[in-house]
Amino acid sequence: MAKSLYEILGVPKTASQEEIAKAYREKAKKLHPDLRPGDKAAEEAFKDVSRAYEILKDPEKRAKYDRGEIDEQGQERPTFRYRDFASGPGGDRYAGQAGFEDIFDIEDLFGDFFSARRRGGGARMRMARRGADVRYRMPVDFVTAARGGSRRLTLADGSSIDLTIPAGVETGQVLRLKGKGEPGIEGGPPGDALIEITVTPHPFFRREGRDILLDLPITIDEAVLGGKVEVPTLDGRVKVTVPPGSSSGKTLRLKGKGIRTRAGTGDQLVRLKIVLPEHIDPELKSFMKEWRSKHAYDPRAKMREVA
Repeated sequence: MAKSLYEILGVPKTASQEEIAKAYREKAKKLHPDLRPGDKAAEEAFKDVSRAYEILKDPEKRAKYDRGEIDEQGQERPTFRYRDFASGPGGDRYAGQAGFEDIFDIEDLFGDFFSARRRGGGARMRMARRGADVRYRMPVDFVTAARGGSRRLTLADGSSIDLTIPAGVETGQVLRLKGKGEPGIEGGPPGDALIEITVTPHPFFRREGRDILLDLPITIDEAVLGGKVEVPTLDGRVKVTVPPGSSSGKTLRLKGKGIRTRAGTGDQLVRLKIVLPEHIDPELKSFMKEWRSKHAYDPRAKMREVA
C-alpha cells in the first residue's frame, strides 16, 4: 500500500502546520540532490517529500486530501454521478419501472474503461496527472541579489522568460514559476519551474545576515590624523569620516546601507585596514626611527599580562 502524505513526512494526521513545515525542512536537508549527488533513491525520496509538503502546507488542499477528494499526487479522485430518480407527482420514491441504468449513468461509470478497450484492446484506464517540476540553477551577481532586479531564463522548451529577482535573495533560495514545468499527462496541469539561486561573490562586499561588510584600506596619515574618505556602497560612493588615531580593525557603521528585505534593511559595516606604502622611502624610515626613539609604546603589553 502506498504511503500517505503524512507518513512520507513522518508526522501524525493531527500535526500542526508548524510541525509539518519543520518535518519537511529536516527531511529536505537530508535528501536534497545537491547534498547527495548520484543517489537516485534520495532523489526520489526528495521528490516525494516535496510533493507531500506542497499539498499539506496548503490548508485547503490538506482538507481535500483528508476528505479523500484528492490523491497523493494532488489529483482529484473520480466521483460517480447520480441521476435524479425520485421525480413525478406525489413524491413517489421511484418513477416507473426504473432499471439500474436509469439510476446510474452507465456511460459515466464505465465509459473510460470501454473506450480504453476499444482503443487498445484491453488497455488500462489512464488518469490525468500533474506534470513534473523542472529544476534550474541561476547565478545572480551580488548587487542584484541584494537590491533585486530581473534576469532572463531560457526554459527547457526553448522559450525565454524575464525572472524577477526579489531583493535580499541568498544562495540556495528557490524561486517557483507556476505552470512552467513539464506538461501534464492526460490533460493534467503542468508542473512548475524551480529556480535555485547562486549568488556570485563580490570583489569587495560580503554579506552577514542583512548587513554588508567591507574592508576599507586607509593610509598611515589618515589613520593618525583622521579625515574624510570615499567609501563604495551598493547605492554609490559616500563620504565618511575616519576618526583621528584609528587602528586597523576599527569598524564604522553606515545605517541603512545593507541588504533590503521584507523584514527590514541592514547596515554596511566598514572595517578600517591600515595599508603601508608599496615602497618605504628613506624619509619615512628616518621619521619613524626618530619618532620611535622618543615615543616608544607596546601594543602587545596586555597579551603578556594574560600569558
